[in-house]
Amino acid sequence: MSPRIRSLAASRTWLQRHPRVSDLLVAVVLLLAAGLPQLLLAEPPQERHLRAPDALNAVIVAAVTLPLALRRTAPMAVLVFITAGEVLLAWLGYPSSPADVAAFLIALYSLAAHRGLAHSLLGGVLAFAAFNLMIVVHRTSVSLLDYVTNSALLGGVWVLGRNLRLRRAYLAELEDRAARLEQVRGTDARAARMEERSRIARELHDVVAHHVSVMTVQAGAARRILDRSPESAREAMTTIEEVGRTALSEMRRIVGVLRTERDGEEVGGQLSPQPGIADLGELIDHVRETGLSVNLWIEGQARTLSPGVDLAAFRLIQEALTNTLKHAGPQARAWVRLHYTDTDLTVEIEDNGRGAETLLSGNGGRPGHGLVGMYERVALYGGELRIGPRVGGGFGVRARFPLEA
Repeated sequence: MSPRIRSLAASRTWLQRHPRVSDLLVAVVLLLAAGLPQLLLAEPPQERHLRAPDALNAVIVAAVTLPLALRRTAPMAVLVFITAGEVLLAWLGYPSSPADVAAFLIALYSLAAHRGLAHSLLGGVLAFAAFNLMIVVHRTSVSLLDYVTNSALLGGVWVLGRNLRLRRAYLAELEDRAARLEQVRGTDARAARMEERSRIARELHDVVAHHVSVMTVQAGAARRILDRSPESAREAMTTIEEVGRTALSEMRRIVGVLRTERDGEEVGGQLSPQPGIADLGELIDHVRETGLSVNLWIEGQARTLSPGVDLAAFRLIQEALTNTLKHAGPQARAWVRLHYTDTDLTVEIEDNGRGAETLLSGNGGRPGHGLVGMYERVALYGGELRIGPRVGGGFGVRARFPLEA
């Protein structure tokens, strides 16, 4: 872009920021280009009732033209003042000049473009009445065609101003709507981030709580039998190593959703699929290795679950068995039952330990993060969850997942 174009663009921007200055320039240019030359160079009018231009005429024309500098801030006052000046020129017998006629039309346009409908209609009626009054005062015969043409000109200028005002209001509404949509989009993005963080927190809690509980039990068993049965202790340590690797792998997969696309390309195929009901056997084997007896029943015809329900059911069983490991006691047993129907999947995890007495005691009777995560997972897919003591002792978790959301 050349320096001249940049300078013109800067001048235009400055004038847009200072509209009163630009309006004053319009008035001065109009007066110097179409007002004073007409008065100084024009021949005396041939009509006897018209006066020749003189200094008074020039003063009145200047007084009528220069108020255009206030046409945006006080359009009604400017129109009234210019209309009064036009009527005064006609009453004194001076002929109309292009400057005062243009000022009259610009004032009418400005009122229609910058004020409401009531003020605009009032200004339009005033302008039309002044137009007819000037015809009467000039005492000149006007043909019907000229009268209709001039009246249409006044109406067209008024309509043009109204259309510009409506268009400006429409654009302002679009800008305001776009700003609101941008704000809503930002709010939705923040809510989505919070939801994703909550989901990741639940996943990490389930993974860490389960695997750490298994590792803790195995480590305690290895410590107790290390002296009298080194081989069994070695097996327990091997189990701890395997469980630790599994925990790291799952955490790496969960945290992988926080990576950028470039990070995802770098890790390649290192992220494995999320676990589901198909991985339930491996989960129960890990729990059994800690010494907890777990039985599994599957009733009904197994059906293909949606990925979300599949993961939620797996995490629910994992969290329930983790709580059994932590709270049920060394002699406890657990039962896991899956019941498929045509419309839903029912998941039940029960134990005969003392978890009902100890699970809530550490939180003053309030559910911990694991139980809260259970409720959130089940509610997310429109299911129902019941958690509480079993009749005859122990603790039970029962969830129902609808198969068709």
